[in-house]
Parts: sequence; C-alpha cells; structure tokens
Amino acid sequence: MAQQKILLLEDVDNVGRKGDLATVKPGYAFNYLLPQGLALIANRAALRRQATLQEERRIRAEKDRAEAQGLSGRLEGETIEIEVKVDHEGHLYGSVSVLDIMEHLKAKTGIQLEKKMVPLKHAIKETGVFDIGLRLKEGISATVHVKVIPHTEE
Repeated sequence: MAQQKILLLEDVDNVGRKGDLATVKPGYAFNYLLPQGLALIANRAALRRQATLQEERRIRAEKDRAEAQGLSGRLEGETIEIEVKVDHEGHLYGSVSVLDIMEHLKAKTGIQLEKKMVPLKHAIKETGVFDIGLRLKEGISATVHVKVIPHTEE
C-alpha cells in the first residue's frame, strides 16, 4: 500500500504534532487531513514552513505545560462524591461515567476538563472509593478520588 508524506499544521491524535512530518494512508490524507486544514502535502514549499511550525508548537507546548501543571496542583488529591441509586442488595442502577466525573469535578473545582483527559476504561458499577488518573496536556497527570456512595432517602 502506498503512503502519503504530509506536514502537520495542527496536532492530530495518533499521527503527530504540529510541524511534524508524518506518513499516512492517502485516503486519510486526501479525505480528512487536507480538507480539514490539518496538514499539507510534504513538498518543498511545505517543508520551508516546517521550522516555523515547530517553533510555534514549542511555544504552545511550554504554555500548555505550565497550564497543565497549575491544573494538576489544583486537582491532585481532590475527592468528589457521587450519589447513586442502589437496589436493596447495594447494586447500582446504571453506572458512573466519564461525563459524571467531569460534571462533578466542574461543580466542585470550577475546572472544565476534556473527555479525553479522563481515561476511564469502564464505567464504575459499584460503590466505593476509586482513584482516577487524569491525563492533562503535555504528559502532566493528576489523581482524583471518586467516592461512589448510595443515595439515601430522607
């Protein structure tokens, strides 16, 4: 299979970062990356832009790293409580999802995270305390504690 060499104009998950040269399948390049303005065909003119793009990426990475470290400091060790309905045996009705965690974190800390920053493999389907590792920008991480407690009728 032929491959298409491209210069990335923006960060693209699982392909590369702004200013990188990457090799992708032609269909992906011509049907998605090029029309979306995320990449250019790697020709001489595009390669002259590479140094400028890499410098812009480096500056952005420094800013993102500083921002992520600040977020990490605010989120590290934070505990959120999520009340859930349970049956008489203690089994949850439904589950606690990434969106539930994001919503409760925003309500408690005021920090709006992106869905990809909360890498929860499976929804939480039982009560207890769970440590959730957050993946912030530029490889910075933080751990929050999610306490899933049964809803009590008053």
